[in-house]
Amino acid sequence: MKPQLFTLKNGLRIVLVDTKTFPTMTTLLLIGAGSRYENVKNNGIAHFFEHMAFKGTKKYPNSFVISSTIEGKGGVFNAFTSKDHTGYWIKSTVEHFPTVIDVISEMVLHPLLDEKEIEREKGVISEEINMYEDTPARKVGEIFEELLYKGNPLGYDIAGTKETVQSFDKATFTNYIKNLYYPENSVLVVAGGLKDTKKYLKIIEEKFKDWKNGTLSKFIPINENQTAPQMLVKYKKTEQAHMSLGFRAFSFSDDRKFALNILSAVLGGGMSSRLFIQVRERRGLCYYISTGAELYHDCGNIVTQAGVTNDLSKVKEAIRTILEEHKKIIKGEITGDELKRAKELIKGRMLLSLEDSANIASFFGNKKLLLNIVETPEEIIEKVDRVTAKEVSILAEQIFVAKGLNFALIGPFSDQDKFADVVNI
Repeated sequence: MKPQLFTLKNGLRIVLVDTKTFPTMTTLLLIGAGSRYENVKNNGIAHFFEHMAFKGTKKYPNSFVISSTIEGKGGVFNAFTSKDHTGYWIKSTVEHFPTVIDVISEMVLHPLLDEKEIEREKGVISEEINMYEDTPARKVGEIFEELLYKGNPLGYDIAGTKETVQSFDKATFTNYIKNLYYPENSVLVVAGGLKDTKKYLKIIEEKFKDWKNGTLSKFIPINENQTAPQMLVKYKKTEQAHMSLGFRAFSFSDDRKFALNILSAVLGGGMSSRLFIQVRERRGLCYYISTGAELYHDCGNIVTQAGVTNDLSKVKEAIRTILEEHKKIIKGEITGDELKRAKELIKGRMLLSLEDSANIASFFGNKKLLLNIVETPEEIIEKVDRVTAKEVSILAEQIFVAKGLNFALIGPFSDQDKFADVVNI
């Protein structure tokens, strides 16, 4: 699976991936625009504009025309907003690519941003925020990064707040677009059974050739200076205590990310991982538990998240068990079988995900947008295979330091000092 790379005269990077399979495809446009490029007043605008792109363009005047155009060709479509980028995608058969690229280009280059639609969508997004508030398993991850990156837009909620969302007008959107929506800040990926890639490039160039560049905004970098453990407990009447326990890591350009992925897999990757066995299977303290890494341009973190029995002593027991497994890895207690299993988990899940053209588009597109590189699955597998148990233990020793611990929890606990002893605050 070898991608073909092109760059238009205006700087728009193109990645074409012929999977040599079914005559279907995913077309994905990625923009380097997300919530970390916002401020206190416009927090939530990246996500809100993602919604508004579907509400009408000059050529497709309302959401029904857009949806019926795509669905009338048998396609499916959606979009997403993260902290450092936004993506718009359509899955379709290859024969309908001209329509697909026409719709995506119109949505991004010529949105109507009708004032009535903006007002109407404020209610929709407010309900979306309410939904996230009612989903503590998701919300706890947000407050964990709020704790980690307090005072920086990277710690903001991607959806914004109901207060900021209600304050937006058309100028809020146009100002945001002028700061970030430029071809040099974007990547377009087309992945699927393409065969003749030249014809796709010609269509893309025609649709995006008039997209102009401007002055690109930059994000506020993170200043890492944590000197003591931190904790944030949010009271909510829940049936489970949802918690995130983690440490600061590094950026996604750091070569240690492959060792970090293995460390995450050993701790909480899958049902054979240490934490799943120790916290759920042997102690019955939780239903779900997993460990993962979130890496950004200038920082990152590794975090274990779990839904624990709603009892103070049980939550503390779970925390102690998690930290004990951290200490074991620092001491070098990783077996050969365990290392091999973690590597195979990472490689296998990556390859399985690439059965879907949408995941292929994301796989190549994200790396091209954020790192301006293209890495094949084979190259990643080779790097994963090279990681040693010693490298994983050394990394654990570097990251799992007491002063760098961060703990966030949502549950029926009004006094966060009750957790101070177990997290050493």
